[in-house]
Amino acid sequence: MFGSRLIQSVRPIARSQATKAFLAPTFNAARSARWISFKAEDQPRVRIGSVAPNFDIDTTQGKINFHDYIGNNWVVLFSHPADFTPVCTTELGAFASLEPEFTKRGVKLIGLSTEGVDSHKRWIKDIEDVTSNGAKFNYPIIADSEKKVAFLYDMVSADDFEKLGTSMVPTIRSVFVIDPQKKVRLIMTYPASTGRNSAEVLRVVDALQLTDKKGVVTPIDWTEGQDVIIPPTVSDSDAKAKFGEFTTLKPYLRTTKVK
Repeated sequence: MFGSRLIQSVRPIARSQATKAFLAPTFNAARSARWISFKAEDQPRVRIGSVAPNFDIDTTQGKINFHDYIGNNWVVLFSHPADFTPVCTTELGAFASLEPEFTKRGVKLIGLSTEGVDSHKRWIKDIEDVTSNGAKFNYPIIADSEKKVAFLYDMVSADDFEKLGTSMVPTIRSVFVIDPQKKVRLIMTYPASTGRNSAEVLRVVDALQLTDKKGVVTPIDWTEGQDVIIPPTVSDSDAKAKFGEFTTLKPYLRTTKVK
């Protein structure tokens, strides 16, 4: 049965320790494992700040260990319902076109769909033909036909989650931005019917990297080069020393420029 696939788990533990137990799950059967079904209580709780669950799996560029793939880079992991579907084709093509911009920022892309490697490779030809604006498709696509990664990252709808062990289900459109420390920094979730905004993914990467580097936060609709916000925890004197000139709109809302 599909719901009895072998995946790594942990010894029985108290619920308060469950999150820690799933910090680095993997599908390496050589390690300690037991047979479980796809149950909600066995699913990792992936939140902003969680260590991204690890896994070993096939991709269009060979087998990978996800944490090894991340290495010292940022990573954008994004899922798709199925191969040879119209919305997914446009999305993967858009990311292929933007890949040079992600690479400039030290970001690796990796997609996911619920078919096998051979199907993915055939699909890539269509993506390059119609939606990549001439760009070559250079990033891997995970072959998640058994829904292992979909389960780890909760990439299915509420209705389809109940069917994970009994039938084939599509994944929703999830996006995870993961930093070099393997921490999940941003999560976006879309229904399968709605295409994403690839430029928004690039924008939030810029915002995350800037805030890490400069100790600021970004306002609504921020894009590179615009003013940023000084956190309320920084005093005026410290803000002056760190940023130079700044504008006080309210005592808790001060803006400045950063280079």
